Amino acid sequence: MTSRYEDSVRRATVSKPELMPDRTDTKFRVFVHNFLAFTARLNDVRAGFGEQLGLSGTAYSTLISIAHHEAQEGGVGVSRVAEHLHLSGAFVTIEVAKLVKAGLVEKRTNTKDRRRVLLTVTERGRNLLAALAPIQAPVNDALFDCLTREEFEMLADIMERLIPCGDHALSLLALLTKAHPGTRVA
Repeated sequence: MTSRYEDSVRRATVSKPELMPDRTDTKFRVFVHNFLAFTARLNDVRAGFGEQLGLSGTAYSTLISIAHHEAQEGGVGVSRVAEHLHLSGAFVTIEVAKLVKAGLVEKRTNTKDRRRVLLTVTERGRNLLAALAPIQAPVNDALFDCLTREEFEMLADIMERLIPCGDHALSLLALLTKAHPGTRVA
């Protein structure tokens, strides 16, 4: 007779055949743990870049997103930055306020829609990002050193496709946990 713990360990955590190439969830579990390990390292790198600028990792990502989009668009709105970073507009607004206070970002009224603002990176912010480049480029290269161009392009495409899957999974988790409140273990 097996224990409840042993049954839960043996019970597959996925049911899609595509995620069970050997008819078990072993490769899926290894993949998820490897993905989490890489994500942790990626977050640590982002935090390290932010630390070099005196910012949090999230503030760094916000700053570099503004810099990227303003170069293409002559200024960028909060909603575009939020969309690019897959964060809420309210959260990005808070991060932008910190960057404005630090003198790294400027806000100005959008002349096309006066209810909105356009964000631009200040000269100080651009100088800090430029000073980071000698560290940033080799570290980013090292993060993906094992990939060929084709593998990188494939991975970039896959990651973009996984984001909506993640959103769907979070919605499903919320729905199922509300529908089955008695299944909570704690």
